[in-house]
Amino acid sequence: MRDKCGREISYLRISVTKRCNLNCSYCGSKKVSAETELTIPEITAITKALAEKGITKVRLTGGEPLVREDLCDVAREIKKIPGIKELYVTTNGILLKEKAKALKEAGVDGVNISLDTLDKNIYKSLTGTDKLSEVLDGIDEALNTGFASVKINSVLVKGKNENEAEKLIGLAKDKPLDVRFIELMPFSGQGEKEKLVVTENELLEKFPFLVPCNSEEASAAKYFTAKDFCGRVGFISPRSHKFCNKCNRIRLLSDGKLKPCLGNDTVFDIRPFIGNIELLSEKIEEIIYNKPVSHHFEDGDNFRGLNLIGG
Repeated sequence: MRDKCGREISYLRISVTKRCNLNCSYCGSKKVSAETELTIPEITAITKALAEKGITKVRLTGGEPLVREDLCDVAREIKKIPGIKELYVTTNGILLKEKAKALKEAGVDGVNISLDTLDKNIYKSLTGTDKLSEVLDGIDEALNTGFASVKINSVLVKGKNENEAEKLIGLAKDKPLDVRFIELMPFSGQGEKEKLVVTENELLEKFPFLVPCNSEEASAAKYFTAKDFCGRVGFISPRSHKFCNKCNRIRLLSDGKLKPCLGNDTVFDIRPFIGNIELLSEKIEEIIYNKPVSHHFEDGDNFRGLNLIGG
């Protein structure tokens, strides 16, 4: 289905939980319970209704999705839905080593792992834990499991971890995975300003050996590689290189609200309509059609915590 701007909306991100086992500074994390989380039948019903409107790709996010014990069951049910062709999970990687094989068997096609540093002290400072070794083991296990896609998502913040870029890029040199740098967005309530953002242009100037890939995949990321690299380096730059005109996604929050734009606080509660297929379909169609034209990160506003909306 197309929205009023003519964009084909085909990508659904489902936040299956607000809970997380980290407390990352830029995420705006806080202690939350599982009380309002959508059940598997509810997730399945909404996803099926969205698939009938043209959704073909689904990503399970959080919070941290792997803290939800029935995540593999969620994945199996989603992969059964007619029209769903791709299913991915975004995780912090701490529990990935023990769950990678089960996720693959449940139908998950690939995983994205959030990792902002390879320095254990910086990692602890950013996340509040000393679990870096578990994350690195999880990355290796994901590669060994044979997922079609393994990607690292990194957020660089000036004054904290901007000097980690070279080490992170090194992962793409040595391993068959993508390392993507995502510009800092205003979600922590700390008032992230432009001066904290490490931009795509800054990184490309610092690493001139990176050359564009000839990639035709539909993605918010622009990909680069270099001689003798096993993987790729990507940039997702919603602040310095706004790409709203190509946005193809919509988000389902863990409490049953549909959020058509990451950078807009408007949400619609569709949980009450799950029992009425016709009305649910009608509401979804209306929400997709009226998807906002663009985000407004540039206004300097702070949005609800990233852990609450699934990235």
